[in-house]
Amino acid sequence: MRHIKPVRYDFAAWTHLIPESEIRRLLKFQVPYYFAGGKPGVLPLEIFAKILIDLGTGQLVKIARGQGGEVIDEYNYGPTAGIRSFREVLAERLIRKDNIPLGSDGWEKVIITSGSQQALYGVLDVLIDPGDAVITPSPAYLGFLGPAVKLGANVICVPTDQDGIIPEFVEEAIEKAVKSEIFRKPPEVLYVVADSDNPKGTTLPTKRRQQLFDIAERWNIVIIEDAAYREIQFEEEKRPAIKSFDKDNEWVVYVRSTSKEAAPFRIGYTVLPDAIREQLEKAKGYLDLCSPVLVQKILEIYYKNYIDDFLKKAVPIYKRRCKAMRETIDETFPEGERTNPTGGFFIWWESKKPFDAKKFLVEVAAPNGVVYVPGAAFYPIRGYQYNPDTKDFEKIVPKTNTMRLSYSYNTEDDIRIGIAKLGELLTEYLSS
Repeated sequence: MRHIKPVRYDFAAWTHLIPESEIRRLLKFQVPYYFAGGKPGVLPLEIFAKILIDLGTGQLVKIARGQGGEVIDEYNYGPTAGIRSFREVLAERLIRKDNIPLGSDGWEKVIITSGSQQALYGVLDVLIDPGDAVITPSPAYLGFLGPAVKLGANVICVPTDQDGIIPEFVEEAIEKAVKSEIFRKPPEVLYVVADSDNPKGTTLPTKRRQQLFDIAERWNIVIIEDAAYREIQFEEEKRPAIKSFDKDNEWVVYVRSTSKEAAPFRIGYTVLPDAIREQLEKAKGYLDLCSPVLVQKILEIYYKNYIDDFLKKAVPIYKRRCKAMRETIDETFPEGERTNPTGGFFIWWESKKPFDAKKFLVEVAAPNGVVYVPGAAFYPIRGYQYNPDTKDFEKIVPKTNTMRLSYSYNTEDDIRIGIAKLGELLTEYLSS
């Protein structure tokens, strides 16, 4: 009888170090009140149906005329950096709406990726060697933290307040890193979400944006400006993108996504300094060869003809949902502090009383039909935090008494009911 040995695989070291994304895990939950991932709840369904019909009709006409080769190209491989016509539409919009300094050939500076997540991973992949330091807010988007740790970066978390990351502490952390036995050189990258930060929902004032750019220029540090929520802003006048200060296209990688402003088509678009762009395009070629041409054609039509009218309808809905969540938190939650977003998808809440938000989620909230993302997920699993009181680095300690709550997916009525339910459960749990 043949002896059957148990199968054992020699997995890469990072697979044992980095757990599954908390947001990906929570997407598996089917509950009435889903306040976890930033799922868009307002989508241009009729517009996309119309675009698909028009595209299909046009393709049938071409086929009937004997132009099937043109249709084949729309379903085939395309340029790694993205199709030119789509990049031209996006470049024109970035210049017009956000004052991004692209110039007459600006489309060449725009790279299309399979979601902004691919851009974040790719930029880190071409800039970071194991041991290099990167600076992030504390807390920070876990979709950046995971790849950074996977690629061997030393993550330095810098304190934030209700206005986002604090530039003075960023510069102090850089100065300390240069002298520290841990790093001995300036960090390579500074990551920020300037507009409606994920996870806290805070927005950087214009003064802080300029300060961060000046710091990057002074210390030769690349800023990765993640602008995923740039279009979902509740105030009429937007603050300038950090990238708008980068007149010579040298220090800021500007990462955008269609996932919040259009739909999760898994398309991102990024403006980068020329040398970094060349390396990102090379890296993308090994990651997925190219992003789907047909999806780019759909979004090209959408961004050219429909997006602004749709956003006029969508943004006020998100604003009302945010208001409903803020008010219900204030009415029903136990003592604590929340952020006051002026855009985006998220509110961050911190309890005054210590407790384990992940344990509470598993044992109490989820069984009662409510899910959120425990705040501890937004701290690196290994890294350092800069302490401005001691002017030194400490091992990172996640805040377990925190949670990120998304108002993007549910209706106002469901938000009020679900958040009130969560508030009652929290009050009872923390008073026991």
